[in-house]
Amino acid sequence: MDETNKQDTSPEIESTSEETPDFDLLEESLEGSDISEPSPLSESADEEVSVDIETSAAQEKGTEQMGSFSIGKEIFEWVQAIVVAIVIAMAIRTFVFTLVNVDGQSMEPTLHDSDRLVVTRLAYTPEKGDIIIFRPDCDPDRPYVKRIIAMPGDTIDINQETGDVSVNGEILDEPYIKERIRNFGTVSFPAVVPENHVFVMGDNRNHSKDSRYQDVGMVSYESIIGKASFRFWPFSDWGTLYENESAGAE
Repeated sequence: MDETNKQDTSPEIESTSEETPDFDLLEESLEGSDISEPSPLSESADEEVSVDIETSAAQEKGTEQMGSFSIGKEIFEWVQAIVVAIVIAMAIRTFVFTLVNVDGQSMEPTLHDSDRLVVTRLAYTPEKGDIIIFRPDCDPDRPYVKRIIAMPGDTIDINQETGDVSVNGEILDEPYIKERIRNFGTVSFPAVVPENHVFVMGDNRNHSKDSRYQDVGMVSYESIIGKASFRFWPFSDWGTLYENESAGAE
């Protein structure tokens, strides 16, 4: 068999060439674009961040100012409350009542050294038998505590033999005194109590500087601070000063 007549049955191999990208074109395209220029979206984000930072700083500053204002306001309110309390306390002490501390033994056995008393002042009118706090002319910086024995217009006398005290000719019943009088003072008796004055003595008659002595004398209404009405210390003797006065004269 002729070779020329033989059919070539082997598959035909066609060479195919794949298209390769045009690198020059891609490179040129890249060169033509400005990749360093920020986009409008990026600029907007930066602006928002800046605004947020400024807003946060303003809020922090406002919080600090509000905190300082709040502290200052609280301090002012405390100072105002303290001042008002002091004014009220001074008004109460001046016009209503005050507290005193007993110093000495001139009012034994009714009062004792270091007793603490409530003294009423509001609308007080002196009465016989009251225990009063007053400022004597001889020692105005040191208040005295004594008992009223005679009122304005009364005639008071002391019997130098018996030690009895009489007012307007009547001998007083005095269960509150510690002992009868042996010290008669420097005032001449009988004596008349002038207007707007009272005659006072301590319950411990022989250890008391009172109206029997000329440097103390009769006590004017103007010098009276108030009436000792209540003992609040010591707690064992807590209570009023005008009940159960059972201490008899010795």
